[in-house]
Amino acid sequence: MSKVHFITQGCSANQADSEIMQGILKSEGHELTESEQDAELIVFNTCTVKGPTEAFFKKKLSELEKKNKKVIIAGCIPQASKNMDALKKHSLIGTYQVDKIAEVVNETNAGKRIGRIERENHSRLNLPKIRKNPYIEIVPILQGCLSSCTFCKTKHARGNAFSYSEEEIVRHISHAVREGAQEIWLTSQDNSVYGLEFGSNLAKLLKKICAIPRAFKIRVGMGNPKYMLPILDELIQVYKHEKIYKFLHVPLQSGSDRVLKDMNRDYTVEDFKIIVNRFRKEIPEMNIATDLICGFPTETQQDFEQTMDIVKTMKPDIINISRFWLRPGTPAAKFKQLPGRISKQRTRILTEVFEQIAEENNKRWIGWQGPVRIVGKGKPGSILGRNYAYKQIVLPEHTALPGEEINVHITSVTCYDLRVV
Repeated sequence: MSKVHFITQGCSANQADSEIMQGILKSEGHELTESEQDAELIVFNTCTVKGPTEAFFKKKLSELEKKNKKVIIAGCIPQASKNMDALKKHSLIGTYQVDKIAEVVNETNAGKRIGRIERENHSRLNLPKIRKNPYIEIVPILQGCLSSCTFCKTKHARGNAFSYSEEEIVRHISHAVREGAQEIWLTSQDNSVYGLEFGSNLAKLLKKICAIPRAFKIRVGMGNPKYMLPILDELIQVYKHEKIYKFLHVPLQSGSDRVLKDMNRDYTVEDFKIIVNRFRKEIPEMNIATDLICGFPTETQQDFEQTMDIVKTMKPDIINISRFWLRPGTPAAKFKQLPGRISKQRTRILTEVFEQIAEENNKRWIGWQGPVRIVGKGKPGSILGRNYAYKQIVLPEHTALPGEEINVHITSVTCYDLRVV
């Protein structure tokens, strides 16, 4: 048995994988430690989505090697880049094999280098698990996706979509809420493709989850417009259920149809507008989140201005803005790249415009009164909550404790949150 420390990069799916691996190791008698220094073994759960993330991994791994730490490299990097030089000294566990973590740890402790990166589709639900936040249960509903975006390396790591059964998901969530979870995050690379292999869909799954007879809220993760459109009517209706946060994450990536085609996104700007406008018509307070990439290799100044126009027209509440990063092995890596100064400048301009729009959007909430669920600590002197639209609320530290629900009165806002002074 050993003291094990986890380093986790990336998305909520990676966070869920780490929670599962931690649960399995604890059930096998290993000790989990928050201290990297005290750890006898490090599990480094990696992300491959952006260049800087991979650069941090290589730098951090080098530091751990100098300290003679035993390291198991997990997640997307070993699954997608198994021939990377940085991996050759260490045991590996890929995105498909998280349930084998105890075997990999035991073999590594015995002085062996082991690799479990086979691609085997199977569910990772209803396994031992340790929630990082005791009130939030992150639930993967499928592995992989159906898209083939030219810029994305995550597909190399997560593969084609493999949906977990409705029964397993409902059983997993039922157990979590009995244990005290108050928020359920449904996560995957693309929630909108859920169940297509066996005649179901995301809306049908949500109806079954909402029928679980306990009080909790559901945050639905990202869904691709291409696969959201065919189930739009059904999805809007189920979103009206009181258990579902009025929060919609639908990525656009570019305001130019030409660039979207080069990205192989398989939808148009008009498709995105239809989805957002329909949701806003039926649920006016819907909190809209989207993703945009600045500096894709084929993006001209005119394309970028079209992206700016759609942001100013649609006024999303949240935008995850990313500079384009070349990912080796992807089709977009073969395109002629834009100078870094251009992508950096466009990212700065778009961020400034978005922050103005987001603050104006949030001003509509000044004076709102209603229940807020406290989800955790914020910056020193503050705590964080969420209301029914998944708006982040910043409150004074001693207002309430995590897990409590209290009524608040919004008195001020920033571009990123609502505030109770």
